Amino acid sequence: MATRGDPADDPSQAGDYDYRSDDVDRPGMVDDLDRLIDGDVRFDDYSRQLYATDASAYEMTPIGVVIPASTADVAAVVEYCAEREIPVLPRGGGTSLAGQTVNEAVVLDFSKEMTDVVETDPESRRARAQPGVKLEDLNAELAPHGLKFAPDPAWGDKSVLGGAIGNNSTGSHSLKYGKTDAYVEEVEVVLADGTVTTFGEVSLDELRAEADPDGDLEERFYAEVNRIVEEDADEVREQYPDLKRNVSGYNLDRLVDEAETGSVNLARLLAGSEGTLAVITEATVSLEPVPETKAIGLLTYDDLLDAMADVAPILEHDPAAVEVMDDVLLDLARDTAEFADVVGMLPENTDSVLLVEFYAESDEDGRQKVADLIADRVPDGTAAADPSEGAADVTDAPPRARAAMEAHDAETREKFWKMRKAGLPILLGRTSDAKHIAFIEDTAIPPENLPDYVADFQAILDDHDTFASYYAHAGPGVLHIRPLVNTKTVEGIEQMESIADAATDLVVKYNGSVSGEHGDGRARTQWNRKLYGERLWQSFRDLKSAVDPDWLLNPGNICGDVDMTENLRFDADYDFDAGFESELDWDNENGMQGMVELCHGCGGCRGPQETTGGVMCPTYRASQEEITATRGRANLLRQAMSGDLDHEATDVEFMHEVLDLCIGCKGCSKDCPSEVDLAKLKAEVTHEHHQRHGSSLRDRLFANIDALNAVGSALAPLSNWLAKVPGARTLMEKTVGIASDRSLPEFHRESLVDWFESRGGAQVSAATADRRVLLFPDTYTTYNAPDAGKAAVRVLEAANVHVQIPDDVTGSGRPPFSKGFLDQARDQARTNVDALAPRVRDGWDVVVVEPSDAVMLQSDYRDLLTGDDVDAVAANTYGVMEYLDSFQLDEALSTETPAETLTYHGHCHQKSTRKDHHAVGVLRRAGYAVDPLDSGCCGMAGSFGYEAEHYSMSQAIGDVLFDQVEESDGDRVVAPGASCRTQLGDEYDEKPPTPVEALAAALD
Repeated sequence: MATRGDPADDPSQAGDYDYRSDDVDRPGMVDDLDRLIDGDVRFDDYSRQLYATDASAYEMTPIGVVIPASTADVAAVVEYCAEREIPVLPRGGGTSLAGQTVNEAVVLDFSKEMTDVVETDPESRRARAQPGVKLEDLNAELAPHGLKFAPDPAWGDKSVLGGAIGNNSTGSHSLKYGKTDAYVEEVEVVLADGTVTTFGEVSLDELRAEADPDGDLEERFYAEVNRIVEEDADEVREQYPDLKRNVSGYNLDRLVDEAETGSVNLARLLAGSEGTLAVITEATVSLEPVPETKAIGLLTYDDLLDAMADVAPILEHDPAAVEVMDDVLLDLARDTAEFADVVGMLPENTDSVLLVEFYAESDEDGRQKVADLIADRVPDGTAAADPSEGAADVTDAPPRARAAMEAHDAETREKFWKMRKAGLPILLGRTSDAKHIAFIEDTAIPPENLPDYVADFQAILDDHDTFASYYAHAGPGVLHIRPLVNTKTVEGIEQMESIADAATDLVVKYNGSVSGEHGDGRARTQWNRKLYGERLWQSFRDLKSAVDPDWLLNPGNICGDVDMTENLRFDADYDFDAGFESELDWDNENGMQGMVELCHGCGGCRGPQETTGGVMCPTYRASQEEITATRGRANLLRQAMSGDLDHEATDVEFMHEVLDLCIGCKGCSKDCPSEVDLAKLKAEVTHEHHQRHGSSLRDRLFANIDALNAVGSALAPLSNWLAKVPGARTLMEKTVGIASDRSLPEFHRESLVDWFESRGGAQVSAATADRRVLLFPDTYTTYNAPDAGKAAVRVLEAANVHVQIPDDVTGSGRPPFSKGFLDQARDQARTNVDALAPRVRDGWDVVVVEPSDAVMLQSDYRDLLTGDDVDAVAANTYGVMEYLDSFQLDEALSTETPAETLTYHGHCHQKSTRKDHHAVGVLRRAGYAVDPLDSGCCGMAGSFGYEAEHYSMSQAIGDVLFDQVEESDGDRVVAPGASCRTQLGDEYDEKPPTPVEALAAALD
């Protein structure tokens, strides 16, 4: 138990203590709470470490985790903890950047069970929902009514309503919509003693009538609110900055403003309180209509200060958003495949850009607004529409933009926004010890002061011998500035605090706020005293003490004693030791350690359950469990290797609890904002696990599937008959662990190689062919699905390609690589590279039918081997549809396609390497209508779906794909991957063809 004086008697002491969770009887708490609630109680080491971090630079191990199922559960937990003086922390998606969702407390995770939209009322433009509902899900419910919850934080598909209220969140369009507090009408809350009550609008007379400083918590809360209105109103007006974007401290400025009308809304006072005043269990919010259309003008500048000076004049045009990107981010974006083409369209030597978006009633209206902007802000500006009469005279400020680009269609607008939103992931891709840390990244400054502020801030960075990038919401004066700091050193930590102190002085100088978006948390709480002065600092503490006298709700934040340099994820005492040497090549600054430490916790892997776009993270989508998300696995792996988790990463238990359900889809290497490659990390750890603990018979069988398939083919059809003997599948499940419900691959007696030789080899002469191809004989295509290989040969030859199947190669190495037998995979890779490299240098290309094997040669070989030979093979290897598309070979094909639409499900490995689009283009040019699914992994994932203990998870992941197939307008499905076709075949009783088979069938 914590021992201290009563903070209610002495508010100046409230929160200034260290809670010692070691004193807690965790087993006893688990038993007690299990009896009290219907939700889950998780106090095990893994669960606690999963919730030790969020998207900030901080890490604190909680006492335990509770996943409540109802308001009654929340009330029971809070009352139980209050009686024992145990802190409680409400938490949503864990996407906070200031550290407000980590604490030494019992964490209430609302994001799993309390996620319902309780009621929508389109007529009154209101909705009521539980705190764990993701904002994207809420808006999906509202979309049919043409309405939305207006605040749009960047991670709205991962962050939740309760978090938006707790942080008083906003987003890129705050110029139009303001902050969350403007939309909170009423909240159901649990107070610090477990009392359930409702806060909403109340007249000042009612407030005074209910106020009692010696009463229960609700009455004491009313009394303190009344005191603030009567005694501190002038001080609030004097000290609070006049900004659209200020979320530092408690929301007293809105309280005081509302009081002038004779009533206040106490629900809005909780906005920005970060769970320190009450725990929200339901909220009624007001809604806004979805705009008819939008238009964008992208203005380019020679200098960041010119862009900053242009913000205030641009605001005179009434834009919905004004976003900035500086030269640092533009240079980084230029080096990425996704944004290089957009950045390449900018004028040469562009230093910075402002993205200016308008809401419009029509396309014509949007074009006119952009034309007016360009005429006003670009010297001799021209636009698609003539500027309105007098448009160039909207402001007197001299135009500073160098040039302008426009976006009116949805696709181009999205491309511009993606370039802007690329800022954070690009910055956070650093694998060095020094990282761009969030601690002063969302200061808010009046727009007219931005040029001077940026100039002064740059001087601070120069004084501290570091640099940062400037991006984000320039319109309301919010700049995301993340200095490069190494907190693994004492000097780096001192540098961090010194920069924050100097930045706060600048904020005060320019009438700004230390947080315009991301809140106080552990990063900025200590600066609220300097920002607001002693009197309001004490008012914050008095308000906290009135409604939470023991300071048990997220203690330390907003007005407590947290120090920004304490409880850092990486500090001077941090020690990393993987316990083994890496086998794979890690092309970054810190090798495997750099990748292990790369996850910054943004929650990009925690998309809504209903959202199926993108590749990652399939097991999280199926289970909604943090431990199955990329973030959860990456954090636990880092904590195991740094000693924070009392388990070694290669232990049997860790492998089972943490890495077992990673299916190696490689989606995280693409869709994770920082490109954390969990599949590669799992291969490393699994390899070492085999070295220390051995491997199972089943793992070895799957790793050597090439040899087994060759035997099965040689024995066909007997091998196929044996698999269908009654009881055979049950026996395989009991002895080897292969799921009895899963259909097994069939073997063909005539392999692809046999067929190719029997037809006399190549049918197109090398002398007259346009290109020469080595068709790599991957094991599945060769022995189990030779029809796909035959189709590939026919299509390639129809495109005048000379085809040979090399006889001096072995399996691709994908099976042993996926199962963690890296030595075996390397041996196979070396054999294949030695055989293929000389012929590649002689002008041959390598083409692979099976996508996972193609990506193995293109990508994973470079992790296993180094040198010019492997680079040559990797650079000249293609999937079959990629090959046709890349060299426009399909233009030579004569096709006659049936009048049908193909539903296309791509392979996750190809998607992870951005090679999945080729098949769609080729099929469409052949004459097919194609509906490409924005789907993730099918759930088979090689051997995963065959393994008995994984069968149910495989099916749960598959259900997501099946739903997409059902919603598609396609007449039949095509899929390039063997695993995908097996999963779809088991569901629909017929395996779909590969895209190359569909193309071959259309050959005239």
